[in-house]
Amino acid sequence: MKITARDIPPRAVWALQQAGIHPLLAQLYAARGVLGQEELDDALHRLLPPSGMKGMAAAAALLADAIQADRRICIVADYDCDGATACAVGVRGLRLLGAKHVSYIVPDRVVDGYGLTAPIARRVKDAGADLLVTVDNGIASVEGVATARALGLQVLVTDHHLPGPELPDAEVIVNPNQPGCTFESKAMAGVGVMFYVLLAARAELRAREVFTSADQPKLDVLLPLVALGTVADVVKLDTNNRRLVAQGLKRIRAGAMPAGVNALFVAAGRKAAVATTFDFGFALGPRINAAGRLSDMTLGIECLLTDDPAQAQALAQTLDGINRERRDIEGGMREQAMQVCESLFGREDGDGETPPAVCVFDPDFHEGVVGIVASRLKDRFHRPTFVFAASQAPGKEHELKGSGRSIPGFHLRDALDLVAKRHPGVLLRFGGHAMAAGCTIDADRLDEFEQGLTQVAQEWLDAATLTRRLDTDGPLAPEYRRAELVDVLHREVWGQGFAPPTFSEELEVVSQRLVGEKHLSLKLKHQGQPVDGIWFGHTEALPSKVTLAFRLDVNEWQGQRRVQFLVEGAAED
Repeated sequence: MKITARDIPPRAVWALQQAGIHPLLAQLYAARGVLGQEELDDALHRLLPPSGMKGMAAAAALLADAIQADRRICIVADYDCDGATACAVGVRGLRLLGAKHVSYIVPDRVVDGYGLTAPIARRVKDAGADLLVTVDNGIASVEGVATARALGLQVLVTDHHLPGPELPDAEVIVNPNQPGCTFESKAMAGVGVMFYVLLAARAELRAREVFTSADQPKLDVLLPLVALGTVADVVKLDTNNRRLVAQGLKRIRAGAMPAGVNALFVAAGRKAAVATTFDFGFALGPRINAAGRLSDMTLGIECLLTDDPAQAQALAQTLDGINRERRDIEGGMREQAMQVCESLFGREDGDGETPPAVCVFDPDFHEGVVGIVASRLKDRFHRPTFVFAASQAPGKEHELKGSGRSIPGFHLRDALDLVAKRHPGVLLRFGGHAMAAGCTIDADRLDEFEQGLTQVAQEWLDAATLTRRLDTDGPLAPEYRRAELVDVLHREVWGQGFAPPTFSEELEVVSQRLVGEKHLSLKLKHQGQPVDGIWFGHTEALPSKVTLAFRLDVNEWQGQRRVQFLVEGAAED
Protein backbone atom coordinates (compact mmCIF):
# COMPACT_ATOMS: atom_id res chain seq x y z
CA MET A 1 0.00 0.00 0.00
CA LYS A 2 1.17 3.47 -0.89
CA ILE A 3 0.19 6.09 1.71
CA THR A 4 0.09 9.63 0.40
CA ALA A 5 -0.84 12.94 1.99
CA ARG A 6 -3.45 15.14 0.37
CA ASP A 7 -2.49 18.54 -0.92
CA ILE A 8 -3.67 21.24 1.48
CA PRO A 9 -4.07 24.61 -0.29
CA PRO A 10 -2.79 27.21 2.21
CA ARG A 11 -4.99 30.03 0.88
CA ALA A 12 -8.14 27.98 1.35
CA VAL A 13 -7.04 27.04 4.88
CA TRP A 14 -6.41 30.69 5.70
CA ALA A 15 -9.79 31.78 4.27
CA LEU A 16 -11.63 29.14 6.29
CA GLN A 17 -9.77 30.03 9.48
CA GLN A 18 -10.57 33.71 8.94
CA ALA A 19 -14.24 32.71 8.72
CA GLY A 20 -13.97 31.20 12.21
CA ILE A 21 -13.49 27.53 11.26
CA HIS A 22 -11.41 25.48 13.69
CA PRO A 23 -7.80 25.16 12.38
CA LEU A 24 -7.97 21.35 12.06
CA LEU A 25 -11.35 21.43 10.32
CA ALA A 26 -10.08 24.21 8.03
CA GLN A 27 -7.18 21.98 7.03
CA LEU A 28 -9.44 18.98 6.44
CA TYR A 29 -12.01 20.94 4.43
CA ALA A 30 -9.41 22.66 2.28
CA ALA A 31 -7.83 19.29 1.45
CA ARG A 32 -11.26 18.16 0.19
CA GLY A 33 -11.73 21.09 -2.14
CA VAL A 34 -13.74 23.46 0.06
CA LEU A 35 -12.78 27.01 -0.84
CA GLY A 36 -14.99 29.11 1.39
CA GLN A 37 -17.26 29.09 4.41
CA GLU A 38 -20.40 29.38 2.26
CA GLU A 39 -19.83 25.80 1.05
CA LEU A 40 -20.15 24.67 4.68
CA ASP A 41 -23.44 26.49 5.23
CA ASP A 42 -25.97 23.65 5.44
CA ALA A 43 -29.08 25.85 5.67
CA LEU A 44 -32.07 24.59 3.67
CA HIS A 45 -32.22 27.75 1.56
CA ARG A 46 -28.72 26.87 0.31
CA LEU A 47 -29.97 23.71 -1.43
CA LEU A 48 -29.91 23.78 -5.22
CA PRO A 49 -33.41 24.67 -6.47
CA PRO A 50 -35.50 21.78 -7.86
CA SER A 51 -36.30 23.90 -10.94
CA GLY A 52 -32.76 23.27 -12.19
CA MET A 53 -33.51 19.61 -12.87
CA LYS A 54 -34.83 18.62 -16.29
CA GLY A 55 -38.44 17.47 -16.27
CA MET A 56 -39.15 18.83 -12.80
CA ALA A 57 -41.90 21.27 -13.77
CA ALA A 58 -43.73 18.61 -15.77
CA ALA A 59 -43.35 16.10 -12.92
CA ALA A 60 -44.74 18.60 -10.43
CA ALA A 61 -47.75 19.29 -12.66
CA LEU A 62 -48.35 15.57 -13.20
CA LEU A 63 -48.38 14.88 -9.46
CA ALA A 64 -50.45 17.97 -8.67
CA ASP A 65 -53.02 16.91 -11.27
CA ALA A 66 -53.16 13.40 -9.82
CA ILE A 67 -53.56 14.67 -6.25
CA GLN A 68 -56.29 17.15 -7.18
CA ALA A 69 -58.16 14.57 -9.28
CA ASP A 70 -57.90 12.00 -6.48
CA ARG A 71 -56.13 9.52 -8.76
CA ARG A 72 -54.50 6.36 -7.45
CA ILE A 73 -50.70 6.57 -7.33
CA CYS A 74 -48.45 3.51 -7.10
CA ILE A 75 -44.73 3.77 -6.40
CA VAL A 76 -42.44 1.09 -7.84
CA ALA A 77 -39.45 0.91 -5.52
CA ASP A 78 -36.06 -0.80 -5.48
CA TYR A 79 -34.88 -3.41 -3.00
CA ASP A 80 -31.90 -1.55 -1.51
CA CYS A 81 -31.75 1.13 1.18
CA ASP A 82 -31.86 3.99 -1.31
CA GLY A 83 -34.93 2.47 -2.95
CA ALA A 84 -36.60 1.76 0.40
CA THR A 85 -36.03 5.27 1.75
CA ALA A 86 -37.08 6.80 -1.59
CA CYS A 87 -40.29 4.77 -1.45
CA ALA A 88 -40.98 5.83 2.14
CA VAL A 89 -40.26 9.47 1.26
CA GLY A 90 -42.59 9.19 -1.74
CA VAL A 91 -45.45 7.61 0.19
CA ARG A 92 -45.13 9.90 3.20
CA GLY A 93 -44.59 13.02 1.07
CA LEU A 94 -47.48 12.43 -1.31
CA ARG A 95 -49.82 11.84 1.61
CA LEU A 96 -48.62 15.06 3.20
CA LEU A 97 -49.43 16.85 -0.06
CA GLY A 98 -52.99 15.54 0.02
CA ALA A 99 -52.87 12.31 -2.00
CA LYS A 100 -55.48 9.92 -0.61
CA HIS A 101 -54.60 6.78 -2.55
CA VAL A 102 -50.86 6.02 -2.46
CA SER A 103 -49.53 2.47 -2.56
CA TYR A 104 -46.23 0.85 -3.48
CA ILE A 105 -44.77 -2.30 -4.98
CA VAL A 106 -41.20 -3.41 -4.41
CA PRO A 107 -39.82 -6.05 -6.78
CA ASP A 108 -38.51 -9.29 -5.38
CA ARG A 109 -34.77 -9.56 -6.04
CA VAL A 110 -35.01 -13.24 -7.03
CA VAL A 111 -38.37 -13.49 -8.79
CA ASP A 112 -38.72 -10.06 -10.40
CA GLY A 113 -35.18 -8.79 -10.77
CA TYR A 114 -34.31 -5.11 -10.88
CA GLY A 115 -36.52 -2.24 -11.92
CA LEU A 116 -39.88 -1.72 -13.57
CA THR A 117 -40.44 -4.85 -15.66
CA ALA A 118 -43.46 -5.66 -17.81
CA PRO A 119 -44.91 -8.05 -15.17
CA ILE A 120 -44.51 -5.37 -12.48
CA ALA A 121 -46.32 -2.88 -14.73
CA ARG A 122 -49.20 -5.33 -15.07
CA ARG A 123 -49.33 -5.78 -11.29
CA VAL A 124 -49.55 -2.01 -10.85
CA LYS A 125 -52.43 -1.86 -13.34
CA ASP A 126 -54.21 -4.79 -11.69
CA ALA A 127 -53.95 -2.97 -8.35
CA GLY A 128 -56.08 -0.20 -9.80
CA ALA A 129 -53.46 2.53 -10.10
CA ASP A 130 -53.72 5.45 -12.51
CA LEU A 131 -50.20 6.88 -12.11
CA LEU A 132 -47.04 4.81 -11.75
CA VAL A 133 -44.02 6.51 -10.15
CA THR A 134 -40.63 4.82 -10.10
CA VAL A 135 -38.07 5.63 -7.40
CA ASP A 136 -34.37 4.71 -7.69
CA ASN A 137 -35.09 2.84 -10.93
CA GLY A 138 -36.79 3.21 -14.29
CA ILE A 139 -34.21 4.95 -16.47
CA ALA A 140 -33.36 1.59 -18.07
CA SER A 141 -36.90 0.15 -17.94
CA VAL A 142 -37.77 0.65 -21.60
CA GLU A 143 -39.99 -2.44 -21.86
CA GLY A 144 -41.60 -1.95 -18.45
CA VAL A 145 -42.55 1.66 -19.17
CA ALA A 146 -43.87 0.73 -22.64
CA THR A 147 -46.06 -1.97 -21.08
CA ALA A 148 -47.36 0.43 -18.43
CA ARG A 149 -48.23 3.05 -21.06
CA ALA A 150 -49.93 0.44 -23.23
CA LEU A 151 -52.07 -0.50 -20.23
CA GLY A 152 -53.20 3.09 -19.89
CA LEU A 153 -51.00 4.08 -16.95
CA GLN A 154 -49.30 7.42 -16.70
CA VAL A 155 -45.62 6.97 -15.83
CA LEU A 156 -43.26 9.28 -13.95
CA VAL A 157 -39.69 7.99 -13.78
CA THR A 158 -37.54 9.32 -10.93
CA ASP A 159 -34.06 7.84 -10.92
CA HIS A 160 -30.39 8.71 -10.63
CA HIS A 161 -28.71 5.84 -12.46
CA LEU A 162 -26.88 6.35 -15.75
CA PRO A 163 -29.16 5.96 -18.78
CA GLY A 164 -28.65 3.40 -21.52
CA PRO A 165 -28.71 4.06 -25.26
CA GLU A 166 -32.53 4.31 -25.23
CA LEU A 167 -34.67 6.26 -22.79
CA PRO A 168 -38.05 4.89 -21.67
CA ASP A 169 -41.12 6.55 -23.18
CA ALA A 170 -42.49 7.89 -19.89
CA GLU A 171 -44.70 10.97 -19.50
CA VAL A 172 -41.89 12.55 -17.53
CA ILE A 173 -38.36 11.57 -16.55
CA VAL A 174 -36.58 13.25 -13.64
CA ASN A 175 -32.97 12.14 -13.41
CA PRO A 176 -29.97 14.47 -13.03
CA ASN A 177 -27.97 12.09 -15.22
CA GLN A 178 -30.35 12.03 -18.19
CA PRO A 179 -29.19 13.72 -21.41
CA GLY A 180 -29.76 17.45 -21.42
CA CYS A 181 -30.09 17.87 -17.66
CA THR A 182 -27.87 20.69 -16.40
CA PHE A 183 -28.55 20.14 -12.70
CA GLU A 184 -25.28 20.76 -10.87
CA SER A 185 -25.43 17.80 -8.48
CA LYS A 186 -25.11 14.67 -10.63
CA ALA A 187 -24.42 12.58 -7.53
CA MET A 188 -27.88 12.85 -5.98
CA ALA A 189 -29.25 9.51 -4.73
CA GLY A 190 -32.66 8.18 -5.76
CA VAL A 191 -34.15 9.31 -2.44
CA GLY A 192 -32.83 12.82 -3.01
CA VAL A 193 -34.41 12.96 -6.47
CA MET A 194 -37.80 11.91 -5.04
CA PHE A 195 -37.50 14.51 -2.27
CA TYR A 196 -36.85 17.19 -4.88
CA VAL A 197 -39.87 16.07 -6.91
CA LEU A 198 -42.01 16.49 -3.80
CA LEU A 199 -40.62 19.99 -3.21
CA ALA A 200 -41.55 20.90 -6.78
CA ALA A 201 -45.01 19.36 -6.43
CA ARG A 202 -45.61 21.37 -3.27
CA ALA A 203 -44.59 24.55 -5.08
CA GLU A 204 -46.98 23.70 -7.91
CA LEU A 205 -49.86 23.10 -5.49
CA ARG A 206 -49.00 26.36 -3.73
CA ALA A 207 -49.14 28.15 -7.10
CA ARG A 208 -52.59 26.61 -7.60
CA GLU A 209 -53.56 28.03 -4.21
CA VAL A 210 -54.23 24.62 -2.70
CA PHE A 211 -52.34 25.94 0.28
CA THR A 212 -50.24 28.97 1.17
CA SER A 213 -46.66 29.35 2.34
CA ALA A 214 -48.00 29.60 5.88
CA ASP A 215 -50.04 26.39 5.91
CA GLN A 216 -48.15 24.24 3.41
CA PRO A 217 -47.00 20.77 4.57
CA LYS A 218 -43.52 20.64 6.11
CA LEU A 219 -41.53 18.27 3.92
CA ASP A 220 -38.38 18.71 6.02
CA VAL A 221 -39.74 15.92 8.25
CA LEU A 222 -38.59 13.60 5.42
CA LEU A 223 -34.94 14.67 5.66
CA PRO A 224 -33.86 11.91 8.11
CA LEU A 225 -34.90 9.37 5.46
CA VAL A 226 -33.20 11.38 2.71
CA ALA A 227 -29.97 11.47 4.73
CA LEU A 228 -30.07 7.74 5.48
CA GLY A 229 -30.65 6.72 1.86
CA THR A 230 -28.05 9.15 0.51
CA VAL A 231 -25.25 7.86 2.74
CA ALA A 232 -26.25 4.19 2.44
CA ASP A 233 -26.15 4.35 -1.37
CA VAL A 234 -22.52 5.53 -1.22
CA VAL A 235 -23.08 8.38 -3.65
CA LYS A 236 -20.58 11.22 -3.74
CA LEU A 237 -21.20 13.67 -0.92
CA ASP A 238 -20.93 16.84 -2.94
CA THR A 239 -21.96 20.16 -1.41
CA ASN A 240 -25.69 19.64 -2.06
CA ASN A 241 -25.73 16.07 -0.78
CA ARG A 242 -23.80 17.11 2.34
CA ARG A 243 -26.47 19.71 3.06
CA LEU A 244 -29.23 17.11 2.73
CA VAL A 245 -27.36 14.73 5.04
CA ALA A 246 -26.51 17.44 7.57
CA GLN A 247 -30.15 18.51 7.78
CA GLY A 248 -31.26 14.91 8.32
CA LEU A 249 -28.65 14.35 11.02
CA LYS A 250 -29.71 17.51 12.88
CA ARG A 251 -33.28 16.29 13.08
CA ILE A 252 -32.30 12.80 14.19
CA ARG A 253 -30.02 14.14 16.93
CA ALA A 254 -32.91 16.30 18.13
CA GLY A 255 -35.18 13.24 18.26
CA ALA A 256 -37.29 14.30 15.27
CA MET A 257 -37.38 11.19 13.10
CA PRO A 258 -39.79 8.46 11.98
CA ALA A 259 -40.45 5.74 14.55
CA GLY A 260 -38.71 3.17 12.37
CA VAL A 261 -35.47 5.14 12.16
CA ASN A 262 -35.41 5.47 15.95
CA ALA A 263 -36.12 1.73 16.32
CA LEU A 264 -33.25 0.89 13.95
CA PHE A 265 -30.86 2.93 16.08
CA VAL A 266 -31.99 0.96 19.14
CA ALA A 267 -31.72 -2.40 17.33
CA ALA A 268 -28.20 -1.52 16.16
CA GLY A 269 -27.11 -0.42 19.65
CA ARG A 270 -26.40 3.13 18.43
CA LYS A 271 -27.39 6.44 20.01
CA ALA A 272 -29.56 8.65 17.84
CA ALA A 273 -28.64 11.71 19.95
CA VAL A 274 -25.07 11.52 18.62
CA ALA A 275 -25.88 10.06 15.19
CA THR A 276 -23.18 10.13 12.53
CA THR A 277 -22.88 9.22 8.87
CA PHE A 278 -21.10 6.04 10.02
CA ASP A 279 -24.34 4.96 11.70
CA PHE A 280 -26.15 5.32 8.38
CA GLY A 281 -23.51 3.47 6.38
CA PHE A 282 -22.58 0.67 8.78
CA ALA A 283 -25.56 0.19 11.13
CA LEU A 284 -28.94 1.30 9.77
CA GLY A 285 -28.28 0.91 6.06
CA PRO A 286 -27.12 -2.73 6.24
CA ARG A 287 -30.16 -3.70 8.32
CA ILE A 288 -32.53 -2.29 5.72
CA ASN A 289 -30.50 -3.73 2.85
CA ALA A 290 -30.57 -7.18 4.46
CA ALA A 291 -34.34 -7.37 3.90
CA GLY A 292 -33.90 -6.89 0.15
CA ARG A 293 -31.01 -9.33 0.01
CA LEU A 294 -32.49 -12.28 1.88
CA SER A 295 -36.19 -11.62 2.46
CA ASP A 296 -38.70 -9.00 1.33
CA MET A 297 -37.90 -5.28 1.24
CA THR A 298 -41.51 -4.64 2.22
CA LEU A 299 -40.25 -5.22 5.78
CA GLY A 300 -37.76 -2.38 5.44
CA ILE A 301 -40.23 0.00 3.82
CA GLU A 302 -42.94 -0.73 6.40
CA CYS A 303 -40.41 -0.06 9.16
CA LEU A 304 -39.78 3.38 7.64
CA LEU A 305 -43.48 4.08 7.06
CA THR A 306 -45.02 3.16 10.40
CA ASP A 307 -45.75 5.76 13.05
CA ASP A 308 -46.44 3.11 15.67
CA PRO A 309 -43.37 2.76 17.96
CA ALA A 310 -44.27 -0.82 18.93
CA GLN A 311 -44.63 -1.95 15.32
CA ALA A 312 -41.44 -0.09 14.42
CA GLN A 313 -39.56 -1.88 17.19
CA ALA A 314 -40.85 -5.28 16.07
CA LEU A 315 -39.91 -4.64 12.45
CA ALA A 316 -36.46 -3.28 13.40
CA GLN A 317 -35.78 -6.40 15.48
CA THR A 318 -36.82 -8.58 12.53
CA LEU A 319 -34.48 -6.63 10.24
CA ASP A 320 -31.69 -7.01 12.80
CA GLY A 321 -32.18 -10.79 12.78
CA ILE A 322 -32.13 -10.91 8.98
CA ASN A 323 -28.93 -8.86 9.00
CA ARG A 324 -27.26 -11.38 11.33
CA GLU A 325 -28.27 -14.14 8.91
CA ARG A 326 -26.86 -12.05 6.05
CA ARG A 327 -23.54 -11.73 7.89
CA ASP A 328 -23.34 -15.51 8.36
CA ILE A 329 -24.05 -16.18 4.69
CA GLU A 330 -21.63 -13.48 3.59
CA GLY A 331 -18.88 -14.87 5.82
CA GLY A 332 -19.20 -18.34 4.32
CA MET A 333 -19.32 -16.99 0.77
CA ARG A 334 -16.31 -14.79 1.38
CA GLU A 335 -14.28 -17.77 2.57
CA GLN A 336 -15.36 -19.76 -0.50
CA ALA A 337 -14.51 -16.85 -2.78
CA MET A 338 -11.08 -16.43 -1.19
CA GLN A 339 -10.40 -20.13 -1.72
CA VAL A 340 -11.38 -19.80 -5.38
CA CYS A 341 -9.11 -16.76 -5.76
CA GLU A 342 -6.26 -18.56 -4.01
CA SER A 343 -6.55 -21.48 -6.40
CA LEU A 344 -6.68 -19.12 -9.39
CA PHE A 345 -3.99 -16.65 -8.38
CA GLY A 346 -1.64 -18.93 -6.45
CA ARG A 347 -1.82 -16.97 -3.18
CA GLU A 348 -4.66 -15.67 -1.05
CA ASP A 349 -3.47 -12.09 -1.34
CA GLY A 350 -2.82 -12.54 -5.04
CA ASP A 351 0.52 -10.70 -4.70
CA GLY A 352 2.03 -10.37 -8.16
CA GLU A 353 -0.40 -12.92 -9.59
CA THR A 354 -3.75 -11.19 -9.57
CA PRO A 355 -5.30 -10.55 -13.01
CA PRO A 356 -6.44 -7.00 -13.84
CA ALA A 357 -10.06 -7.98 -13.15
CA VAL A 358 -11.52 -10.65 -10.85
CA CYS A 359 -14.57 -12.82 -11.63
CA VAL A 360 -15.76 -15.43 -9.15
CA PHE A 361 -18.68 -17.87 -9.34
CA ASP A 362 -19.76 -20.77 -7.17
CA PRO A 363 -23.01 -22.74 -7.53
CA ASP A 364 -23.65 -22.36 -3.79
CA PHE A 365 -23.41 -18.55 -3.74
CA HIS A 366 -26.55 -16.61 -2.68
CA GLU A 367 -27.47 -13.91 -5.20
CA GLY A 368 -28.59 -11.54 -2.45
CA VAL A 369 -25.08 -11.22 -1.03
CA VAL A 370 -22.90 -11.18 -4.16
CA GLY A 371 -22.51 -7.39 -4.02
CA ILE A 372 -21.13 -7.40 -0.50
CA VAL A 373 -18.72 -10.23 -1.30
CA ALA A 374 -17.60 -8.41 -4.45
CA SER A 375 -16.86 -5.37 -2.30
CA ARG A 376 -14.79 -7.45 0.14
CA LEU A 377 -12.78 -9.06 -2.68
CA LYS A 378 -12.25 -5.69 -4.32
CA ASP A 379 -10.87 -4.37 -1.05
CA ARG A 380 -8.59 -7.40 -0.65
CA PHE A 381 -7.19 -7.55 -4.18
CA HIS A 382 -7.65 -3.94 -5.34
CA ARG A 383 -9.09 -5.04 -8.66
CA PRO A 384 -12.45 -4.52 -10.41
CA THR A 385 -14.42 -7.52 -9.16
CA PHE A 386 -17.56 -9.39 -10.18
CA VAL A 387 -19.16 -12.12 -8.10
CA PHE A 388 -21.85 -14.30 -9.69
CA ALA A 389 -24.58 -16.53 -8.30
CA ALA A 390 -27.05 -18.80 -10.07
CA SER A 391 -30.47 -17.21 -10.53
CA GLN A 392 -33.18 -18.69 -8.35
CA ALA A 393 -36.02 -17.19 -10.38
CA PRO A 394 -38.43 -19.71 -11.93
CA GLY A 395 -37.49 -20.38 -15.54
CA LYS A 396 -34.20 -18.46 -15.20
CA GLU A 397 -32.03 -21.31 -13.92
CA HIS A 398 -29.69 -20.90 -16.90
CA GLU A 399 -28.83 -17.33 -15.88
CA LEU A 400 -26.14 -15.99 -13.58
CA LYS A 401 -26.67 -12.75 -11.69
CA GLY A 402 -23.53 -10.76 -11.00
CA SER A 403 -22.68 -7.76 -8.89
CA GLY A 404 -19.51 -5.76 -9.42
CA ARG A 405 -17.41 -3.28 -7.48
CA SER A 406 -14.59 -1.21 -8.90
CA ILE A 407 -11.48 0.75 -7.99
CA PRO A 408 -10.74 4.43 -8.72
CA GLY A 409 -9.93 4.92 -12.39
CA PHE A 410 -12.09 2.10 -13.76
CA HIS A 411 -15.68 3.01 -14.73
CA LEU A 412 -17.51 -0.26 -14.24
CA ARG A 413 -20.71 0.52 -16.15
CA ASP A 414 -18.72 1.85 -19.13
CA ALA A 415 -16.63 -1.31 -19.02
CA LEU A 416 -19.78 -3.46 -19.17
CA ASP A 417 -21.02 -1.38 -22.10
CA LEU A 418 -17.78 -2.07 -23.98
CA VAL A 419 -17.96 -5.80 -23.19
CA ALA A 420 -21.54 -5.82 -24.51
CA LYS A 421 -20.45 -4.18 -27.78
CA ARG A 422 -17.47 -6.50 -28.29
CA HIS A 423 -19.33 -9.66 -27.27
CA PRO A 424 -22.94 -9.30 -28.50
CA GLY A 425 -25.41 -11.27 -26.45
CA VAL A 426 -23.08 -12.11 -23.58
CA LEU A 427 -24.81 -9.57 -21.34
CA LEU A 428 -28.54 -10.14 -21.06
CA ARG A 429 -28.99 -7.07 -18.83
CA PHE A 430 -26.67 -4.61 -17.13
CA GLY A 431 -26.60 -1.22 -15.46
CA GLY A 432 -25.10 0.80 -12.64
CA HIS A 433 -22.49 3.42 -11.89
CA ALA A 434 -18.75 3.96 -12.10
CA MET A 435 -17.95 2.12 -8.88
CA ALA A 436 -20.80 -0.41 -8.67
CA ALA A 437 -22.76 -2.25 -11.34
CA GLY A 438 -24.81 -5.35 -11.90
CA CYS A 439 -25.41 -7.68 -14.81
CA THR A 440 -27.12 -10.89 -15.86
CA ILE A 441 -25.42 -13.37 -18.18
CA ASP A 442 -26.08 -16.82 -19.58
CA ALA A 443 -24.37 -19.45 -17.45
CA ASP A 444 -22.68 -20.92 -20.52
CA ARG A 445 -20.99 -17.62 -21.34
CA LEU A 446 -19.28 -16.86 -18.02
CA ASP A 447 -15.82 -17.54 -19.47
CA GLU A 448 -16.52 -15.21 -22.39
CA PHE A 449 -17.66 -12.47 -20.02
CA GLU A 450 -14.56 -12.92 -17.86
CA GLN A 451 -12.29 -12.75 -20.90
CA GLY A 452 -14.05 -9.64 -22.16
CA LEU A 453 -13.85 -7.83 -18.83
CA THR A 454 -10.20 -8.81 -18.37
CA GLN A 455 -9.38 -7.45 -21.83
CA VAL A 456 -10.99 -4.10 -21.02
CA ALA A 457 -9.17 -3.99 -17.68
CA GLN A 458 -5.84 -4.68 -19.37
CA GLU A 459 -6.46 -1.77 -21.74
CA TRP A 460 -7.72 0.72 -19.16
CA LEU A 461 -5.64 0.01 -16.06
CA ASP A 462 -1.98 0.87 -15.60
CA ALA A 463 0.48 0.07 -12.81
CA ALA A 464 -0.33 3.28 -10.92
CA THR A 465 -4.06 2.54 -10.92
CA LEU A 466 -3.47 -1.05 -9.84
CA THR A 467 -1.37 0.08 -6.89
CA ARG A 468 -3.42 0.33 -3.72
CA ARG A 469 -3.25 3.91 -2.51
CA LEU A 470 -4.54 5.49 0.65
CA ASP A 471 -4.91 9.26 0.71
CA THR A 472 -4.51 10.79 4.15
CA ASP A 473 -4.39 14.16 5.87
CA GLY A 474 -0.77 13.74 6.91
CA PRO A 475 0.53 13.89 10.50
CA LEU A 476 -1.76 14.68 13.42
CA ALA A 477 -0.60 17.53 15.61
CA PRO A 478 -0.47 16.24 19.23
CA GLU A 479 -2.68 19.07 20.53
CA TYR A 480 -5.53 17.69 18.39
CA ARG A 481 -5.42 14.27 20.08
CA ARG A 482 -8.32 15.15 22.37
CA ALA A 483 -11.62 13.34 22.92
CA GLU A 484 -13.72 16.49 22.63
CA LEU A 485 -12.15 17.33 19.27
CA VAL A 486 -12.82 13.79 18.03
CA ASP A 487 -16.46 14.38 18.96
CA VAL A 488 -16.44 17.51 16.81
CA LEU A 489 -15.02 15.55 13.86
CA HIS A 490 -17.64 12.82 14.22
CA ARG A 491 -20.46 15.36 14.03
CA GLU A 492 -19.38 16.50 10.57
CA VAL A 493 -20.66 14.94 7.35
CA TRP A 494 -18.12 12.52 5.90
CA GLY A 495 -18.50 9.81 3.30
CA GLN A 496 -17.98 8.92 -0.35
CA GLY A 497 -16.14 11.72 -2.14
CA PHE A 498 -15.67 13.61 1.12
CA ALA A 499 -13.49 11.13 2.96
CA PRO A 500 -13.47 10.92 6.75
CA PRO A 501 -10.29 12.34 8.34
CA THR A 502 -7.43 9.87 8.13
CA PHE A 503 -3.96 10.77 9.37
CA SER A 504 -0.59 9.15 8.73
CA GLU A 505 2.86 9.23 10.26
CA GLU A 506 5.55 7.00 11.67
CA LEU A 507 4.56 5.52 15.02
CA GLU A 508 6.37 3.40 17.56
CA VAL A 509 4.72 0.05 18.32
CA VAL A 510 5.22 -0.56 22.04
CA SER A 511 3.21 -3.78 22.20
CA GLN A 512 0.68 -5.72 20.13
CA ARG A 513 -1.64 -8.67 20.63
CA LEU A 514 -4.50 -10.40 18.87
CA VAL A 515 -8.03 -9.93 20.21
CA GLY A 516 -10.97 -11.99 19.04
CA GLU A 517 -8.50 -13.97 16.89
CA LYS A 518 -8.78 -11.50 14.00
CA HIS A 519 -8.04 -7.99 15.28
CA LEU A 520 -4.69 -6.45 16.26
CA SER A 521 -4.73 -4.47 19.51
CA LEU A 522 -1.86 -1.99 19.75
CA LYS A 523 -0.04 0.14 22.30
CA LEU A 524 1.55 2.96 20.33
CA LYS A 525 3.63 6.05 20.87
CA HIS A 526 2.48 9.11 18.94
CA GLN A 527 5.06 11.88 19.03
CA GLY A 528 6.38 10.53 22.35
CA GLN A 529 2.95 10.09 23.98
CA PRO A 530 1.16 6.75 24.58
CA VAL A 531 -2.04 6.02 22.69
CA ASP A 532 -4.10 2.86 22.13
CA GLY A 533 -4.77 1.55 18.65
CA ILE A 534 -6.66 -1.25 16.97
CA TRP A 535 -6.52 -2.66 13.47
CA PHE A 536 -9.74 -4.51 12.74
CA GLY A 537 -9.45 -7.57 10.52
CA HIS A 538 -5.65 -7.58 10.61
CA THR A 539 -3.59 -10.33 12.24
CA GLU A 540 -0.02 -9.87 10.99
CA ALA A 541 2.49 -8.42 13.46
CA LEU A 542 3.92 -4.95 12.87
CA PRO A 543 7.55 -3.84 13.15
CA SER A 544 8.62 -1.67 16.10
CA LYS A 545 8.43 1.44 13.92
CA VAL A 546 5.97 1.76 11.07
CA THR A 547 4.11 4.40 9.10
CA LEU A 548 0.41 3.90 9.76
CA ALA A 549 -2.72 5.49 8.38
CA PHE A 550 -5.32 5.90 11.10
CA ARG A 551 -8.66 7.47 11.96
CA LEU A 552 -9.56 8.87 15.36
CA ASP A 553 -12.06 7.38 17.76
CA VAL A 554 -12.89 7.62 21.46
CA ASN A 555 -12.85 4.56 23.68
CA GLU A 556 -14.98 4.77 26.82
CA TRP A 557 -14.01 2.57 29.78
CA GLN A 558 -15.05 2.95 33.41
CA GLY A 559 -16.10 6.52 32.87
CA GLN A 560 -12.84 7.49 31.17
CA ARG A 561 -12.81 8.70 27.56
CA ARG A 562 -9.54 8.19 25.73
CA VAL A 563 -8.58 8.77 22.11
CA GLN A 564 -7.64 5.65 20.18
CA PHE A 565 -6.31 5.19 16.66
CA LEU A 566 -8.30 3.03 14.24
CA VAL A 567 -5.63 1.76 11.86
CA GLU A 568 -6.57 1.75 8.17
CA GLY A 569 -3.30 0.59 6.65
CA ALA A 570 0.47 0.43 6.84
CA ALA A 571 2.98 1.74 4.33
CA GLU A 572 4.89 -0.94 2.48
CA ASP A 573 8.66 -0.79 2.29
